Amino acid sequence: MFTRETRELLFTFVLFVLLMVGVWLAQRYLNAYLVRIFNTACIYVIAAVAYNLVNGITGQFSLGPNGFMAIGGYTVALLMLPVVQKQEVYFLQPLIWPFNSFSFPPALFIFALLLGGLLAAGGAILIGFPTLRLRGDYLAIATFGFGEIIIVLANNLIPLTNGALGIKGIPEYTNLWWTVNWAFWTVFLVKNLVNSSFGRALKAIREDEVAAEAMGINLFRHKLLAFALSAFFAGVAGGLFVTLISTISPTLFTFSMTFNLLIIIVLGGLGSITGSTITAVLFAFLQELLREVEAPHVIGSWTFPGIPGMRMVVFSAILVILMIFYRRGLFGRQELSWQHVSRILWWGKRAHGGQS
Repeated sequence: MFTRETRELLFTFVLFVLLMVGVWLAQRYLNAYLVRIFNTACIYVIAAVAYNLVNGITGQFSLGPNGFMAIGGYTVALLMLPVVQKQEVYFLQPLIWPFNSFSFPPALFIFALLLGGLLAAGGAILIGFPTLRLRGDYLAIATFGFGEIIIVLANNLIPLTNGALGIKGIPEYTNLWWTVNWAFWTVFLVKNLVNSSFGRALKAIREDEVAAEAMGINLFRHKLLAFALSAFFAGVAGGLFVTLISTISPTLFTFSMTFNLLIIIVLGGLGSITGSTITAVLFAFLQELLREVEAPHVIGSWTFPGIPGMRMVVFSAILVILMIFYRRGLFGRQELSWQHVSRILWWGKRAHGGQS
């Protein structure tokens, strides 16, 4: 007789196999446009679940995932861009050593992503070490400033980032195999972390820091580890993103990226990994569907010009409406587990049997 943990692990493995079959079918039969949207959706899943670990699970208000994604993105771009391409891209000022003398082969793409994530985690430790010892909104202010500093540095460190021109011609290594795998393992690891004793300590910190500290929980250590882990996955997401669109510039990871992720986790429910995952996928598809509101339209004799940025106006309106009528988000703090799936299937079989 299987234990509950063994059954859940078996179901998770079956889900992983089904996802890999789905990836194979998508790569084989879907057009490039839909594949690109699915890739973007998976990258949003990685970044949103990581962001929710800090904002929703730990209860610390951070506004800096765009900075961590930028660190990961630039790291991967510098490591994976071929040397010949570097000489062509950096025509204003030559790229500094040692990046001008080597590049990773495609087989080492995984190590480039891991290095990007580790550097982003290092940035999180750097900014979190002084601020996470304090309480209140200090983390939000510090992380917002950190993100803006990264953008300013990306604009001005021309020998490293190529400034406002950015880095173009990055090899497109990102595909569904990479994004779906990273999204799956991000959700799996964060979910298991949240269900562990460490995760329960994070939830205790979210509910009441004074009570959590009185129970013997080291507030600073738990918050710093959660913050660093969140930044690591944000850095990986940034690396996957730049090798999907084959370019990076300072405008790619502005505060609007943080705003996108904030919309995702609030709409899905602060503290719900399920909510962040589902809403991230919906957000990626809605972004494409709402391009119509930015395009010019002709109705009879009237011509309505396209208004750039209207998609974000629509998303902001949705967020405001949700906050007014349903503040907890779509899922609140609820999670969809294998127990829920089994219960749903059992009730479905029962209802079907009753009808027959």
